[in-house]
Amino acid sequence: MSFFDKVIKTSGNEYASLVSDGVEAADIDSFIDTGSYIFNALLSGSIYGGLPSNKITALAGESATGKTFFVLGMVKTFLDENPDAGVIYFESESAITKDMIEERGIDSKRMIIFPVATVQEFRTQAVKILDKYIDDEEKQPMMMCLDSLGMLSTTKEMEDTAAGNETRDMTRAQVLKAAFRVLTLRLGKAKVPMIVTNHTYDSMGSMFTTKEMGGGSGLKYAASQIVFLGKKKEKDGKEVIGNIIHCKNHKSRLTVENKMVDVRLNYEKGLDKYYGLLDLALKYGIFKSVSTRIELPDGTTQFGKTINNDPTKYFTPEILEKLDEVCAKEFKYGDVVELKPETNTDTPDNES
Repeated sequence: MSFFDKVIKTSGNEYASLVSDGVEAADIDSFIDTGSYIFNALLSGSIYGGLPSNKITALAGESATGKTFFVLGMVKTFLDENPDAGVIYFESESAITKDMIEERGIDSKRMIIFPVATVQEFRTQAVKILDKYIDDEEKQPMMMCLDSLGMLSTTKEMEDTAAGNETRDMTRAQVLKAAFRVLTLRLGKAKVPMIVTNHTYDSMGSMFTTKEMGGGSGLKYAASQIVFLGKKKEKDGKEVIGNIIHCKNHKSRLTVENKMVDVRLNYEKGLDKYYGLLDLALKYGIFKSVSTRIELPDGTTQFGKTINNDPTKYFTPEILEKLDEVCAKEFKYGDVVELKPETNTDTPDNES
């Protein structure tokens, strides 16, 4: 037994290991498909990646930016692709109903709702579940969600309210930080991803207004990735049929920060798996602009709207492999792919 092996054995730290043997609570063994190729690439640098399987991912945005709808879309994809999986959903807004879940095609028998009112309640229940999951010999895939962090109160705030005191709880940020300190290592050990939704607010800087995430620094430090969300409504004539969600990589330990992509969320069909790939294919010369049409690798031309409406026909496995290669260059740290010149600078009709 080497000296380092003795150090690990006598340390009493269950997470300690030689780096060459793998860092159990930190190494990412797999990714969870979000249901959108382009959002997968934003998070992991690959269209076949997605959410890190053992990290915290935060989705932050103003009210009505589609945070809950977006999370439910990822929950559906996770359950659809893992028939024996389950989801633990901590809910603080009293917004989730059985009808809402089943209308979106989510298997309600594999999703547990935990209503939580305080940070302490969320922390205690999450820790108990993770500890039992870690000790379970027959683990099934599991995902955790917290929707939303911004609505969680604290025990002190609840007690003050009951006593008629209107003082603000100045310890909330510290309580949140403590909660995520406890959860981060357990999530890594259990190989369980957690999605946390949160609110953003405008912060007045010296010259410009910037977006900041509420709740103090606890989630900011604990989250492997923080994505800021915005949206615009998508219409078919006068009828609103969904949202185009603007996703900005505000913080990431895996991919380049401040990158932005758009994801389509249809009210009937959920997340559009292929939306956003057309723009990427044009940017890197996989497809080319020819007047108002798009030239495909086989020399044929087609309108952008036609491609978006029937993506499986045009985004073949070969095209997806090429897109995955350029995604690594577009979103991961490293060398940048040189753009191929296009034969025509006219903007094609690639609107959906």
